[in-house]
Amino acid sequence: MPSPVPLPEPPKVALEIVEDRSLDPHGFLTLKRYELVVVDQDRRSRPFRYDMVERHSLDAAVIAAHHLDAAGRPHVYLRSSIRPPVVLRPCEPKIDGILWELPAGLIEPGEEPRAGAARELEEELGFSLEPERMMPLGPRALPAPGFIGEIHFFFHVRVDPATRRDPAGDGSPVEDGALIESVPLDEALAACRRGDLPDAKTELALRRLAEIL
Repeated sequence: MPSPVPLPEPPKVALEIVEDRSLDPHGFLTLKRYELVVVDQDRRSRPFRYDMVERHSLDAAVIAAHHLDAAGRPHVYLRSSIRPPVVLRPCEPKIDGILWELPAGLIEPGEEPRAGAARELEEELGFSLEPERMMPLGPRALPAPGFIGEIHFFFHVRVDPATRRDPAGDGSPVEDGALIESVPLDEALAACRRGDLPDAKTELALRRLAEIL
């Protein structure tokens, strides 16, 4: 059995907190704090407090861009991402917050999920393709339904590596300096099994992609 092939090293970066603006009401996320009751026909539960978050763009597209190498082996594009909540995780176990992920991004209000997927593909990988090329990759999923109503829409698309340009990104420092790698699909799945690729949406999309290729 061949030795496992590790994923490339992501960029080594760090985060520095320059100001704590936790009480600023004009943030990316909005905290909603409700008093709720569960109504079951004519029975009502005791009231309970429930916190959830909302944001202007709620749902997201996840894109598996893939191609075949000269030997016919499927590859998929991964992109490095710095995730501040993981980097700044206050408790054990500590986890490296520089993750390899499939490209993904928020769908703008009123935007069709396919169009959002095509836009994010160009912003994050540098492939310019029509929305109609984005093929559904299984059903939608709820990544964290305990605190946000976000839906993930999954797509896959066959790409030609020769047509890829340097991506423009979205202007966020979180995306600056990201690395992009074309990784054999079977090695990416092996990395998921080892725990080297812990992003849940990426593993789900990779497993779905392997089922159809």
